[in-house]
Amino acid sequence: MTEVQDLGAGVVGLGMIGGGVAVSLARSGRVPAVHDIRADASANLAGVPDPLASPAEVARTADVVMVAVVNADQAREVIGGENGLLSAARPGLTIVLLATVALPVVHELGALCARHDVGFLDCGVTPGDKAAEHGMVAILGGEQTTVDAARPVLDGWAKKVVHCGPLGAGMATKIARNVITYGSWRTVSEAAALARAAGVDPARLAEVIDTADPEGRTLLQLLRMHGPGDALPDAVGRQIEPLMTKDLDAARDLAAALGVDVPLVDVVRTRARQTLELAEQPPAAGDDLHRFGLDMMDQVYGPGFSTAVQGANDPFTDQTVDYLFAQVWGREGLSVRDRRLLTLGVAATVGRAELIQIIANGGLVNDEFTPDQLREAVLHLAVYTGWCKATATHAGITAAIDAHTAAQPPTAQEQK
Repeated sequence: MTEVQDLGAGVVGLGMIGGGVAVSLARSGRVPAVHDIRADASANLAGVPDPLASPAEVARTADVVMVAVVNADQAREVIGGENGLLSAARPGLTIVLLATVALPVVHELGALCARHDVGFLDCGVTPGDKAAEHGMVAILGGEQTTVDAARPVLDGWAKKVVHCGPLGAGMATKIARNVITYGSWRTVSEAAALARAAGVDPARLAEVIDTADPEGRTLLQLLRMHGPGDALPDAVGRQIEPLMTKDLDAARDLAAALGVDVPLVDVVRTRARQTLELAEQPPAAGDDLHRFGLDMMDQVYGPGFSTAVQGANDPFTDQTVDYLFAQVWGREGLSVRDRRLLTLGVAATVGRAELIQIIANGGLVNDEFTPDQLREAVLHLAVYTGWCKATATHAGITAAIDAHTAAQPPTAQEQK
């Protein structure tokens, strides 16, 4: 068995992350064998040797190889291609995938490596700009024995190694971490717009946050409040809810007064109880009941939907909000998705395309149904309601799908 101190390291892909990993390894005394499609890729990487001719050449000398490529196809080629790592794999080889790819690809490559008796770890990394300074966190998924075998090399470039669970757990953790990062950016964007509209320099907002919460503990407070299991303690959620909803209502009121668009604030307020993992229970009566009904309306049909009825003061609208949404849609016995299916079925019997469009749009906004599932619903309902009425159902659902699709940002493929 290879001695720990003699473990050979390899890096395939010498971009910002891979190049930084190679530099950190060289600085730690474990000079890696490297490969990159660019012959001069290591020219400006301190202590890193010239690239070898292929990933296979790296596998012939290294025991633990980090694969830092851009996408899934490159990972497949580097690992399983004609001159890939597996073509020259030796007993005890471990491959560590640093590229961010979909979880099915992680499992695909893991299975491929297993067939060659090669260890495989998925490894998210952050922050990438600290790779050359031994400043990254390695976020691992895979078998504990494989992690242990690779650990001496991982410690050569990562300031901390976090084993998150079985294969795929590292990638899932990295993706979840990115959601927090980019979601918080959107939060900051809306908060800064609100402050600016109120005549406040956003730099003062940053000063307040830096001083009050210098280590950013509040950002992850919800994660840390969870009990021994996965659920947030009910008592904690109920203690926080009135403060959370009061402050978010204040933010919505200020935004409305200043004419600032705050869609994320609307979503957070609408789904406050879901965030705190509290069952939806409508208040007893009065203004609280009406507010709950408006929030439930937004939860059913999408943030901002309730603005069409706010300010109205007639019995039908009041009962729609206070009874239909607060006390029927808000009950715990059925999910919103369940109630939407029932409502869609009833709407199909009256042949009102515009009503069906509203119902279907809510399902699309909430990601309860895919367009194909809604199209399948048209056929099913046609059998029970009759083909003529189903024409209106088809028209309403088609209109909802078209409008929802048009509102989505173009994919990277569509932009090409």
